This record gives sequence, C-alpha cells and structure tokens, in this order.
Amino acid sequence: MQALLNTGSTIEEGRLAKGGDKYSAAYTKECAVCWMCAHDYEALGCPEKVKVTTRDGNHSIAVYTKVTESVRCGHVFIPRSIWANIVVEPTTFSTGSPLYKGSPVTVEPTDEEVLSAEEVVLKLYMGGE
Repeated sequence: MQALLNTGSTIEEGRLAKGGDKYSAAYTKECAVCWMCAHDYEALGCPEKVKVTTRDGNHSIAVYTKVTESVRCGHVFIPRSIWANIVVEPTTFSTGSPLYKGSPVTVEPTDEEVLSAEEVVLKLYMGGE
C-alpha cells in the first residue's frame, strides 16, 4: 500500500522521551507503531506488524499496527521517534529540518521483528549488533 507518512509527538511519547525512558519497553510500545485507518488496515489483511519503506526503497522499519479514526485513508502516522526517523523523507529544502509530514512510503504486512530503540541504534546506526 502506498501512503503518506506523517509524524509528530504524542502525549505519552513526550512524557517518556523527556523522562529519559527512550530505551524502555513502554517507549517501544508507544512509538514503534504505525497508526492507520480501519479501511487500510483491513485492506492489508489486519496485520499485527507492518514494514514501512521509504519511497526509494533504501530504508525500512518494522513496527506494530494501531487502528484509529484519527488517520485518513492513504495516510499513516508514526509517533516522533527513532522508528519514524528511519523512514522520514530526508530532504530539508534548505531549512535544516526534514519533511516530517507527507513523506511517501510503502506499507506492507511483515513478520519481521520490531526492534527496540537500542536495537535500532545498534543495527542501523552503528553497523551491527
């Protein structure tokens, strides 16, 4: 499924991040999640997890799914976090800030493991585990 990715803070994400709990299970549960509408969720076969991939196919991340009426068809939302940063469109248009809203992505069901924030850092940013 092609979708537009939007990111942003949630109250719980902010509480956990500001409280220094980015490596906690609660942070993973709150932020390693792709919110989508019921229609898109059902069209994907009601998966527990999805893989979100950048437009160029170079970066992807597995996250859990969450069905909500807060997201329109064809759009997905991932709370502002390391998981979202993997698939956010990096172009800054000379502003120094990437495009956190409206990044084109592909969303598909997956059986891949959802990594913790620490595992994402070690695997994707440090080149191993």
